[in-house]
Amino acid sequence: MADLLALENIHRKFQVGDQIVHALNDVSLRVTHGEYLSIMGPSGSGKSTLLHLLGLLDRADQGHYRLDGQEVTSLSDQQQARIRREQIGFIFQFFQLIPRLTAIENVELPLLLAGVAKDERRQKAMAIMSSVGLTERMDHRPDQLSGGQRQRVAIARATVMEPTLLLADEPTGNLDSQSGEEVVEIMEHLQQQGITLIVVTHDHDLGKRALRQIKMVDGRIVTDQASGH
Repeated sequence: MADLLALENIHRKFQVGDQIVHALNDVSLRVTHGEYLSIMGPSGSGKSTLLHLLGLLDRADQGHYRLDGQEVTSLSDQQQARIRREQIGFIFQFFQLIPRLTAIENVELPLLLAGVAKDERRQKAMAIMSSVGLTERMDHRPDQLSGGQRQRVAIARATVMEPTLLLADEPTGNLDSQSGEEVVEIMEHLQQQGITLIVVTHDHDLGKRALRQIKMVDGRIVTDQASGH
């Protein structure tokens, strides 16, 4: 199967005080369409930097990144933003919902930014809210929802544009175990329907659920293996 994304010899460094920190050090990675991948490793290993780079939230200092066959490294910020909006969904540990908007308005936001007409926006948002079990909570603001419900709203918002790539950064890190399990099951169901799922996590049990597991140390990929299940 063709690669969805391909990184070649990626380097990313940051200046921290008077030191240079090599967050990513000669990273190469290929992921095919529909894979379920976890990225694990200690704090400071480069996991989140790699995820941000995959999601076009950051740029490499050196190396090449092809997304769905297109070289994206040299694209303008505006071109990257369009690809990010159309092809990539994000789920964050702290939900990143807009407090003053209702749940369904948060889900509609990517459609609004993409210029989708009002009636179609509402129809798509209602359908995806139903799919994550939140039909009864559509008109609630984030502060009226539990952590698990907020993360399900975030998943709905992340996937309402039907992206090919779903990136999750510690998606269960702020949830109790039952809510976390529900969120993971929703993400895994999306992957089974064809979306490519990449999860960054400190949670070893969550990481082991992925069909392919990567471990990072000091900005490098040190293991990359298929799971036994």
